[in-house]
Amino acid sequence: MKGLAPHVQGHLAMLAFSALVAGSFSLGSRVANQIDPAALTQARFLLAALGMGALALLGPGFRRSYVRAPWRWALLGGIYAIYFVLMLEGLKTASSVATAAVFTLSPLLSAGFGWLLLRQITTPRMALAIAVGASGALWVIFRADFATLLRFDIGRGEAVYFVGCIFHAALPAAMKLTNRGEPQLVATTLLLVGGFVALLPWGVGPVLATDWLALPPLVWVTLAYLALIASGATAFLLAWASQRLPGAKVMAYTYLVPTWVIGWELALGGDPPPALVLVGVGLTVLALVLLLKEEASGPALRGTDRQVKG
Repeated sequence: MKGLAPHVQGHLAMLAFSALVAGSFSLGSRVANQIDPAALTQARFLLAALGMGALALLGPGFRRSYVRAPWRWALLGGIYAIYFVLMLEGLKTASSVATAAVFTLSPLLSAGFGWLLLRQITTPRMALAIAVGASGALWVIFRADFATLLRFDIGRGEAVYFVGCIFHAALPAAMKLTNRGEPQLVATTLLLVGGFVALLPWGVGPVLATDWLALPPLVWVTLAYLALIASGATAFLLAWASQRLPGAKVMAYTYLVPTWVIGWELALGGDPPPALVLVGVGLTVLALVLLLKEEASGPALRGTDRQVKG
């Protein structure tokens, strides 16, 4: 992606991010009740850190200066770990599409954190895109069924996961605020190491209590996916995009996650959605088109972060 403009790289990274994140919903919902969330998250962070660390060693390598102010990696990793634990805890009782519905609140939350931490101001075009994307995502999630939408009740699983989404939405702004020029592979590795360390006080007990050899094969497949893809690859993509796009635009790609979730469910043997669901898909695409367009009146973002384009 070196030949592309920085903001285009950011958009492509988040497109891949949304597709890969969707897989964690579908796979996670199938194993959430077969292993403790803290144990699974502790294992995935360890494996992901080892994998990304190997890539970092082959690439830019590590320098002592990269670990200066280690509190940054504990903070960012802790935020990331809390999100993943609460996601799996929520999936114990909530379906993958219900949690995806909650996930679509992330862009609004991210815009709030962008203003609070970086004084980023969401422009009218971006606000319109967020509104259109949210509408399309909800249409997809509830499969174009108004009765299903009206019957929607926030259960314990959805409430638990919403708390996790608050942490997740804070990541783009927190990453940008604490970044000191580390290469992306190094930053991702240190983020995962920070998450592993931050989770240790809560994760050691569940890890020791888990009979790992007795776990079903699907749990191991899910662990591999969550560690190498949903933790390592998506952390890299999120960090990459966060340095090239404002936080609200980064998180706006979550509106594509419900559509990807339906695709994952179909691939895993689920039922196809009604044809009217394509209306929602069209709205999410429209939201992305609005996000890809430059503001006619000036920069897409106003505030202290004026060099970020989108």
